[in-house]
Amino acid sequence: MKKDILKYIKQVSVLYVEDNDATREEVEYFLKSKVKKLYIASNGEEGLELYKKYSPEIIITDVQMPKLNGIEMSKLIKEFDRNAKIIIITAFNDNEYLFDCIRINIDTYITKPLNINDLIDNLYKLAKSICLEKDNKEIYNTLKQYKDIVDERSIILKMDINANITYINKPFEEISGYSTSELIGKSFNMIKDEEINSKTYEDIWKILIKKKVWAGNIKNKKKNGEIYIVDTIIKPILDINENIIEFISLSNNITDLEKSREFFKNQTHKATMDLQESIRISKAYEDAIEQSNMILRVDKKYNIIYMNEAFCDISGYTQSELLGKHYSILKDYRIDDETFYKHFNKVRKHLDSGKVWKGSVSNTAKNGSLFHCNITIFPMRNKNGEIVEYMGIRHDITKLEELYDDLEESQREIIYKLAEIGDIRSKETGNHVKRVAEYSRLLARKISLDEDSVNALYTASPMHDIGKIGIPDSILNKPSKLNKEEWEVMKTHAEIGYNILKTSNRPILNTAAIISYTHHEKWDGSGYPRGLKGDEIHIFGRITAIIDVFDALSTIRPYKKSWPLEDITEYLIQRRGKHFDPKLIDILLDNIDEFLEIKKRYRD
Repeated sequence: MKKDILKYIKQVSVLYVEDNDATREEVEYFLKSKVKKLYIASNGEEGLELYKKYSPEIIITDVQMPKLNGIEMSKLIKEFDRNAKIIIITAFNDNEYLFDCIRINIDTYITKPLNINDLIDNLYKLAKSICLEKDNKEIYNTLKQYKDIVDERSIILKMDINANITYINKPFEEISGYSTSELIGKSFNMIKDEEINSKTYEDIWKILIKKKVWAGNIKNKKKNGEIYIVDTIIKPILDINENIIEFISLSNNITDLEKSREFFKNQTHKATMDLQESIRISKAYEDAIEQSNMILRVDKKYNIIYMNEAFCDISGYTQSELLGKHYSILKDYRIDDETFYKHFNKVRKHLDSGKVWKGSVSNTAKNGSLFHCNITIFPMRNKNGEIVEYMGIRHDITKLEELYDDLEESQREIIYKLAEIGDIRSKETGNHVKRVAEYSRLLARKISLDEDSVNALYTASPMHDIGKIGIPDSILNKPSKLNKEEWEVMKTHAEIGYNILKTSNRPILNTAAIISYTHHEKWDGSGYPRGLKGDEIHIFGRITAIIDVFDALSTIRPYKKSWPLEDITEYLIQRRGKHFDPKLIDILLDNIDEFLEIKKRYRD
């Protein structure tokens, strides 16, 4: 499913009403992981009660149902909310039903047999409409607040195309001494300073008529004849056809500032004023960065020395809880210390060379949740050119990461289900695929594979025996030992799995193809299907070969009991350097307690 479709559907709650158990269960399974909240009812009465209780944003309903049919339920829902979004699904392609739907303003009418793609397409259109409507309301609310702020702090005047005043706000009334009724409809000439050369105003007008913004200082005249000076920006407002509708002027009163500036100029203090201006601009830049970014600063030992309010908001920590603490307090809880410090030292080496580092980072908030950021880290130098601290400027990408994680989890679930098909046919135990995934990830991290490879192996390793779906049941589940011909057929499952997966353009399925093709190769070259040996065997295949055997020996199967740990250990040692990569065997046995913990967590 495309990301933009999922983005909208994920934001809406859905009520699904269907009396047919098989259809309801199928659609429920498909929708439950894709919408924000899914409510299920088996008849119209249940559906109406769920709507009254939870007010879902979209209703999907069958027509013919016991107790209360879909049309009647929809009529009652429309009495609560005439804008309720409803999709009608029926096996009856009848004009009467169609007219009923039109009369009660049903959004979509779909006939059975139900096509899931049609349902998703219509669900996407309604969800997008709902989300855009929410966005528009939010934008309107935000813009109204912006207008209120501007109205409160700025002097505002609006003029039509003929320079007649159409609006002034309260600050304009206060500074000019005029009331709204005295100025509306009057020419701007009424308030301009007559002493200013008329060419100045003509030049301003020429710029505005060209649909360009003008900014500068203007002297205006109050009602009592006094002059005031405003720092002004005037912008032409255009319609959708690029025609000028009006002009809006936003000003700040700088009368006192200009008088002071004139005084200092006359007192030959221009240099001082220039310095103050530079300081002001520098402070404005600093404030702009502070307001628009999350900022965290650490000293040379990576102890936290500063964080701004935006960083406190996303992390949940107060400044007093973080100041003086080592940066590792924010470490991603999913990553072990060894992996964290390996990456940490790599970044520190890059920064210590004086270079800027850019990337993404995941941190743990005070409440234990994760937040994700794009980050740029700058080495900060003193006047002698020495690095004295590091400043990280961040942007929140948590929502994007959560969406990616959701998509990745959906992909992983599909892979697990495919792997379980092979396990069911070969009578494997229930949690075999999950243990293989967890064991593989642990062993990959112990040998310091990069995190992308670790994740790919973790996701794809459960599909190592997917090729068994192509092996006849008579061979796959034969209770006695296979004869030579049967064994040759059985061995083809490695190549069958590879051929199924190799043409995919998805990295995960490409990894699964490698694993399927290589996990029966042996270190000494006696394996199949290609007789590879040693490092010729891909690391994914070498890891999965050990993990698959370890899980088979340590768990109960229909044809055997689980082996004692000492017997498993002896078996692996005997085949070290023959069947299995010797270094991987050593690492597994050195960390056996962690593997046994996974076995315990995912026992059948």
